[in-house]
Amino acid sequence: MERSDVKPSNRILLTGGTGFFGKSLLRRWIDEAREGIRPPAVTVLSRAPEAFLRQYPEFAQHEWLRFHHGDILQPASLPAYTGYTHVLHGAADSTFGPKLTPLQRYVQILDGTRNMLDYAVAHRIPRFLLTSSGSVYGSQPQDMQAIPESHNGIPDLLDPQHAYSIAKRSAEHLCILYRDTYGLESVIARCFAFVGRDLPMDAHFAIGNFIRDALHAPEITVNGDGTPVRSYMDQRDLAHWLITLLLSGQAGHAYNVGSDAAITIHDLATLVRDTLAPSKPIRIMGEPDERSFRNRYIPSIAKARIELGLHLHYLLAESIE
Repeated sequence: MERSDVKPSNRILLTGGTGFFGKSLLRRWIDEAREGIRPPAVTVLSRAPEAFLRQYPEFAQHEWLRFHHGDILQPASLPAYTGYTHVLHGAADSTFGPKLTPLQRYVQILDGTRNMLDYAVAHRIPRFLLTSSGSVYGSQPQDMQAIPESHNGIPDLLDPQHAYSIAKRSAEHLCILYRDTYGLESVIARCFAFVGRDLPMDAHFAIGNFIRDALHAPEITVNGDGTPVRSYMDQRDLAHWLITLLLSGQAGHAYNVGSDAAITIHDLATLVRDTLAPSKPIRIMGEPDERSFRNRYIPSIAKARIELGLHLHYLLAESIE
């Protein structure tokens, strides 16, 4: 049951609330509460809330925050409560998703989104934010410095390894169809690359692995030739942007979420080294990653800046520290 003594105007159902995005959001709301800003009433949908709270006890015992045991792939497990004003759908195994087969990843993303859209319509929840991915654009053209939302590139539909990207694109289209059919105010956040205290240091994220190496390994290893170009948004900025899009993004629109400050992977490793372990060597493996179709992966964030007044508060070196 929802707490009867908590009555803020916004009541948010958050999926993916125990992952990197979710922890970023929860930390933001906890910080706001400490500053005297009343957070919304937030319900986190989780497949294992007890285990999560044992690992992260700082998220327990907040009057505005509750956890509900459920799964986006099992509609009957979703909350029976009917008073939500917003759904922030961020559930997808992006960190450990590579352990799934391409078909499993596709089904999880698309069916999970469909279930949450159906839930929003059935419970008359007016606002819905989908956390999508910048990978929906496919390969960034070599002559394009930053990808705008108007770019209609697409991943290779005939390559099973692009299942995540194609499923995200299909999920975006579902959101627009539900807006067209039911009037659901769907907004799409196309998320790029991020860094922060909750980023795993044992997954496929280069910056997390570099930080791990800088802290614990004899050298920093670059698994490739160091030439791909990336950019990184601080998770504190990520949380602020997602909340702004949830509350104020224009329905039926997509917004890039990320940093437009480009850096090569080699220079990133150097920055991590110089920031955390100045005497540590960097080892370039020298082989390009042939599995990746993103040699350059930089968003244009002009739309979010102009329409919503969003900007970046944290420099990359600050985020690494």
